[in-house]
Amino acid sequence: MAYEVKAGSVEWNPTAARLRELTEKMPNSQVTEFGNVVVKARVDSRSAKSTYIVDDSTNTTKQTITRAEYDRVAAAQDEYLAGRDVVVVDGYIGSDPGFRTRARLVIEASNANIAGMQKQLYYPVDADYEPATWDPDTTVVYTPNLPMEGYPNDRLIAVDLNADITRVFNSDYFGESKKGGLRMWNNIVYGRGGLSLHAGCKVIPVGGENKTVLIVGLSGTGKTTTTFTTQLGSKPVQDDFIALMPQGRVYTTENGCFAKTFGLDPEFEPTIYHATVKPDAYLENVSVDADGKVDFFDTSYTKNGRTTWPFKYVDPWPADKVEPAEFLLILNRNENIVPGVARLDRAQAAAYFMLGETTGTSAGGKDEEGKFLRVPGTNPFFPRDMADMGNRMLELLDSHEMKVFVLNTGRVGGGEGDDRAKKVKIPHSSAIVQAIVEGTIEWEDDPDFGYEIASSVPGIDDIEILQPRRLYERQGRMEEYDAMVERLKAERREYLSSFAGLDEAIVKSIG
Repeated sequence: MAYEVKAGSVEWNPTAARLRELTEKMPNSQVTEFGNVVVKARVDSRSAKSTYIVDDSTNTTKQTITRAEYDRVAAAQDEYLAGRDVVVVDGYIGSDPGFRTRARLVIEASNANIAGMQKQLYYPVDADYEPATWDPDTTVVYTPNLPMEGYPNDRLIAVDLNADITRVFNSDYFGESKKGGLRMWNNIVYGRGGLSLHAGCKVIPVGGENKTVLIVGLSGTGKTTTTFTTQLGSKPVQDDFIALMPQGRVYTTENGCFAKTFGLDPEFEPTIYHATVKPDAYLENVSVDADGKVDFFDTSYTKNGRTTWPFKYVDPWPADKVEPAEFLLILNRNENIVPGVARLDRAQAAAYFMLGETTGTSAGGKDEEGKFLRVPGTNPFFPRDMADMGNRMLELLDSHEMKVFVLNTGRVGGGEGDDRAKKVKIPHSSAIVQAIVEGTIEWEDDPDFGYEIASSVPGIDDIEILQPRRLYERQGRMEEYDAMVERLKAERREYLSSFAGLDEAIVKSIG
C-alpha cells in the first residue's frame, strides 16, 4: 500500500521552474555568477552513524532498529507533516520500461532545493501520469527540520525495506534523498537476481566495437571523473549507480548527475565543469562570495561541495543501447603500494570487490576523510548481509566473463605532503583506461600479491607508478615495503573471513 501523504498543503510533482522559484526563497540560497542557485546546507555530508534499517526487513546484522521504534518515529514524522507545506516529486529510478522502479520524494517545501535536485535525477513520469494513481515502489519521506532526539546529532535515517519507505529526520543534505531511494533499490535489484553497483558506466568505441566499462568506487575516489574523462570518443552512460544482471546486462538508474565540485577545473574535467556552470544546475555547499562568484577550490566550509544537473548536458550514450559489460574497474584511492593498475582473475575480482579499499574523502564526512577504509563493493548503501554481495558478484562473473582491474587513483609511496611519493594523476588514469580497452598493456606477475601488474602502458613513462616496489627499492625502503605487504595480506584475509557465508574461493584468492 502506498504511503498516504497528509500535510497542511501539498504540491504534486511541481515543475522544475516552480522548484527553482521555491529554492530562491530559501534564506540560505543564493544565485551565482552562472545564473544557477547554490544552497548552504547545515549538514555537509551523509550521516552514516544516523542510518538504521528496521531489523525485521533485512538480514543485515549492522545498525538496526526495532519495528516498534520505527513505528514510533514514523508516527512523530507524520504528525509533524500534518501541519507543514510539502512538495511531492515522482519519477523513475531507471529508464528501461521493463526494469525501472517508480519512486517518490515527499519533503518540506521549505527545503525545495532537495526536491529540485531530485527531480533532475529521476527519469520523468509518463505523459498519462496522475498523482492519485501513482503507486511508488520506493518512497522517501524527508523532514530536514524535525530533530529526532536520542540518535547521533539528533539525526535519523530510518529504512523500512518491507514497505520500501525511508524516513529522513534533521538533515538538509541532498545525498540523503538520492541515497535513500537507491538504498531501497539495491534491495529490489538483489531480489531480481542482480546486484546494484556503486559504479559509473561508460561506452568506449574500439575497433568498430562499443566496449562497456563499469567503474566501481567509493564517493570521492574518482569514479565520476573516470566516467567522464574521454578516451577514443567515449561517452558516459551513468555516473553513480547501475544494476548488473546475469549475462552482463546493465541498467541505468538516474537521469542526472550528482558530482563533487571540489577542485573542479575546466582543464582537467571539462565535461563536468561545463555542465556545472549551466544556469539550471543546482549547487550545494559550494563557496560563493556576496557577489555570487563561485570558488571551487575554497574548502573553508567543506570539501564536499556538490552539484546536480541533467545528464543530457554531457551528450550521454543512449541508456537503451548499452552492450553487456566487458570491463570492471575497481578504484582504490590509495597512498602506498597499490599499483596504478592490476589485473585480477575471477576469484581475485570478487575479493578486491569485497575489500573495497580506499582512503576516505569528505563525501563520508569528517569521520572518514583521510582514513583508510574497507567498504564491501565500495557500496555503503547495500542494505543486506555483505556476504550476499560477494557471493552474488561471483555468480555474475560466472554468468558472463568480465575483465576486472584495480586502479589506484591516489598516490604511491606516501600521502600528500610526502616528497618521496608520486601522485597518480588524471592523465595517468585515462591512459590506463584506454590501454585496458585497447588491450595494449604488457603484463607480468606480481610476486607479492599474485595478481598481474603492468610492465608498460602506452602514455605512461614512469614505471614506478605502475610498479611501486621499484620506487621503494630506489629509495631504500624495502623493509617498509615488505612489512606493508605482509600486513596487507594478513588484514585482507582476516577481513574477508569475517563475512560468514562468503564463498571460500574469494577468501583463498588473497595470497
